[in-house]
Amino acid sequence: MTAALEVRGLRKRFGGIAVTQDISFSVQPGERRLIIGPNGAGKTTLFNQIAGEIASDGGSIHLFGQDVTRLPVRRRAHLGVSRTYQVITLFGRDTLLHNVVLGMLGVDGRRFEALRTLASEQELHARARQMLETVGLGARADARASEISYGEQRRLEIAVAMAQKPRLLLLDEPLAGLSPDERKIVRDLIAAIPRETTIVMIEHDMDMALAFAERIALLHYGQLVVDGDRETVVKDPRTREVYLGH
Repeated sequence: MTAALEVRGLRKRFGGIAVTQDISFSVQPGERRLIIGPNGAGKTTLFNQIAGEIASDGGSIHLFGQDVTRLPVRRRAHLGVSRTYQVITLFGRDTLLHNVVLGMLGVDGRRFEALRTLASEQELHARARQMLETVGLGARADARASEISYGEQRRLEIAVAMAQKPRLLLLDEPLAGLSPDERKIVRDLIAAIPRETTIVMIEHDMDMALAFAERIALLHYGQLVVDGDRETVVKDPRTREVYLGH
């Protein structure tokens, strides 16, 4: 089976600091993969490399069998890569509906049409409203993104990402800063994402993360220390030493 994501020997340095060092792993289609590690382990940099937001110094990245190592962000998005961010990135002055529509247009050829038909606009807005209903924000569609709560913004970010119909979804700490009730809502949303979408997630909430993950990769100082199924990684003494603290 062709891997959804295959990373081989990936490297990135910022000045004299090696942030990712010869990282190699693969993720199968439909898999739920967790990336863990202490702060500064290189997790977000790894996501930025996979998404194409920063160029790698070495190694390769394949998406569904295609080498995308040198492709820009927009080309990877068209191949099915979508992501959320550790720090929320939304258009605060725009409505929730417009944020989702913009996400759709990012991978839709209609964005190049100077004169789109009204029917086309209606279809996009109908799909966007449906996506907002899916994350429980249908009633807030016409509110500005800056006017909703932080937990709702997290849900909106997932709606924007999922509106692009991703084959590979990268979630960077989707539960960060949420209350227990909000965590449960977002956790359930992620659990409900169909298996047609492969998910790789960075998360520090270990209860949620371990319930989600089928395979786990542990990073430490930019190196892949442990990689395997959930039980193997949790029991590995290096995991306890580096991350779990006992």
